[in-house]
Amino acid sequence: MIGQNVRVVRKRSFISYGGRLVDFPFQKNIHQLPLAEFIDCLHDLYFAHADDGPEASFKEMLYRRYGRSIAEKFLIPYNEKLYACDLGQLDRDAMGRFFPHADLAAVIRNMKTPDNASYNATFTYPEGGAIEYIKALASAVRPEAISLDEPLVAVDLERKVAHTPRRQIAFERLVSSIPFNRLVQLCGLPHDPAVFGWNKVLVFNLGFDRKGPREPHWIYYPDRERVFYRIGFYDNIFDTERMSLYVEIGFPAQAAVDVPAMRAQVLAHLRREGLVTDHQLVAEHHVVMDPAYVHITSASQAEQRRLAERLSTHGVHSIGRYGGWTYCSIEDNIVEARRLVASW
Repeated sequence: MIGQNVRVVRKRSFISYGGRLVDFPFQKNIHQLPLAEFIDCLHDLYFAHADDGPEASFKEMLYRRYGRSIAEKFLIPYNEKLYACDLGQLDRDAMGRFFPHADLAAVIRNMKTPDNASYNATFTYPEGGAIEYIKALASAVRPEAISLDEPLVAVDLERKVAHTPRRQIAFERLVSSIPFNRLVQLCGLPHDPAVFGWNKVLVFNLGFDRKGPREPHWIYYPDRERVFYRIGFYDNIFDTERMSLYVEIGFPAQAAVDVPAMRAQVLAHLRREGLVTDHQLVAEHHVVMDPAYVHITSASQAEQRRLAERLSTHGVHSIGRYGGWTYCSIEDNIVEARRLVASW
């Protein structure tokens, strides 16, 4: 990214809970709650049943490892807003290494010596925005080899030909990062579509005429009375003097999204949270991510592995968060792509 100032940022994230901001992750900072709630959380954590063997689901894992109070005050309501489903449907390791686990000793230690580091405790971000990563990758490709607005509509695995509305392209290897369930449909592979569950997320990008809070990069909202589950502050990454937010709202996969109605609710709830007072909205944009989070289950993992192996025998490789039907980071995607190319 020649000419880009790449910032190294130490993440500051909080949870909006009971009219206060609690440090993230919730389970390591229960001592910041009102005394009665802190006692409830500590009591239930002490008597949790984490040693009773493997859990059957993500929800059971939360109850068994953290107890009822921590699970029901934050972990379950927040993640149900994010995944837009019953957490009992998800595999116990649905979030993998990205879930901030903590045992009783770590929780008590954190009361005196705070350690809230997670997988991205520090992160880098170019001043030009995340599009600079795409531009950097594209700079290594011949411009005429990049074709936009030309969707893949079918793949003939036997003949090794990819079809678009404009042409047919013979391939030796095809690397795909589109959602895995859509790829197998395009390839005509028999499969059980019901095992691939997901949710979608409506994201509003909102720019205001002046600054808001200066500290947070993320605030998480478990309260079901708030329509959003998370807010991110672009301006606190870039140290700019106008508040710019992204606001995330989860929906089931088949739900209809009424954007104007959700916009009105978002602005009203931002005011109730005190993030917007007499601010004026000066710029806005929205997008529906579909899929946003895939629902990882033992059935989806088994079917993905079976079909991916079948695809690879025809030179088709499905990678990335959606191509692998998993939960991972951008860094994971880069490492996976490099590893694939190195194997050739």
